[in-house]
Amino acid sequence: MNYLKSFAAYRFLFVFLLFAISNTNAEEAEILTPSPPTIAASSHILQDYNTGKVLAENNADAKLAPASLTKILTVYVVFKEIKNGHLHLDDKVTISQNAWKTSGSKMFVQVNDQVKVEDLLKGVIIQSGNDASVALAEHVAGNEATFAELMNQHAARLGMVNSHFENSDGLPSDGHYTTARDLGILTTALIKEFPEFYPWFSQKEFTYNKITQQNRNMLLGRDPSVDGVKTGHTEEAGYCLVASALRNGMRLISVVMGTESMNARANENQTLLNYGFRFFESHRLYEGNKAIQETRIWKGETENLPLGLAEDLYVTIPRRRYNDLKATVNVDKQILAPVKIGDKFGAVTVKLKDEVIATKNLVALKAVEKGGILRRLYDSLLMMFKKNDG
Repeated sequence: MNYLKSFAAYRFLFVFLLFAISNTNAEEAEILTPSPPTIAASSHILQDYNTGKVLAENNADAKLAPASLTKILTVYVVFKEIKNGHLHLDDKVTISQNAWKTSGSKMFVQVNDQVKVEDLLKGVIIQSGNDASVALAEHVAGNEATFAELMNQHAARLGMVNSHFENSDGLPSDGHYTTARDLGILTTALIKEFPEFYPWFSQKEFTYNKITQQNRNMLLGRDPSVDGVKTGHTEEAGYCLVASALRNGMRLISVVMGTESMNARANENQTLLNYGFRFFESHRLYEGNKAIQETRIWKGETENLPLGLAEDLYVTIPRRRYNDLKATVNVDKQILAPVKIGDKFGAVTVKLKDEVIATKNLVALKAVEKGGILRRLYDSLLMMFKKNDG
């Protein structure tokens, strides 16, 4: 009987130890993040849309021929013109001889055709029409060289520091280049600034003049989470693709340049996207323009000042690490009126364990004017007593 009791006790201890070891291993496995996959391309980058955090990259700052990825900037410039009221979707564009004879992929517009801006944009985005790109460039800027100047000005403003553009369609030209990183910056800006136009990038086909052409982005038919963006190909550039996908509220942007085939560029982008979604997660910790806390404001017409962030604060972290996040709010000690909306009075700092992963300024969410003379005098006395007490 004692033997049986001892055996049972040892058996229980053995099972307990096995459980403890396996549970420890499971916990350790949960926080492991493998290295990014090897991508068969000249250059690539994978980043989170909301935070800009780079999850994978190789040769991302190499200056390469972008082929038709150029057209992402072309339509960005046109979208800007529309947003600024200088252009409208139903404006008619007269097709020039120069636009009509442009080589490469075509929308198949004809000389002297009157084509709506909206149709030309879809011809660029979905059909990758070089003729449509040149037609839009000429309509916006008079000629393509002047339009290229606009492209470069916008690229510089966005922070595309390793890019230079000489045409609107991406046909080979000395001095026409960009990088995977710069294309990630551009794509982020396009999606953020023009959400009303971005759905066109997920459109699988477009018909103009009774000619239907398919979108060359093969991922649109393979992965329902992919909703853009643009393909490109020349002999010099190889097969390129900028892709974006949205899964469970998290958007990733992948850029692959210089692969060997249409299938390869789709596969390599899919590999990057799957890696990012599998091993990382994105969280909105604070909503922009919402009060995080109220603080005392001195010598103002009111005593309380709501502070918050100018825009949403997202973080991108390895999966299952949310509980390791810690946010700290630091507010300036003494705030005096007058205050304007957007004035900075502290910061929110987010750490993952001991690593700072995000810092955003705390800003005033409302304006506070100076108070009357009695209010200012009263607060001056309070501040003096408070200083003496401290």
